[in-house]
Amino acid sequence: MATLRLQPLALIDKCIGDKIWVIMKGEKEIVGTLRGFDEYVNMVLEDVVEYEYTASGRKETALDQILLNGANICMMIPGGSP
Repeated sequence: MATLRLQPLALIDKCIGDKIWVIMKGEKEIVGTLRGFDEYVNMVLEDVVEYEYTASGRKETALDQILLNGANICMMIPGGSP
């Protein structure tokens, strides 16, 4: 039985144009459409909703487009949402 192995950047490349859920270091999660990324996994996202979790509850912020620093990413879930 043969298995196909994808490298991490190749897997992210397959997600361009699709929704992606990004869990950040700290108390933030971001959902948006992936438009591009580089070798450091810095990402450009469009139609973004940022979720911030605080002691008073969850705060949602809608943004048109962001440049996300890859050094602050803990996990990415293609097609997911919080």
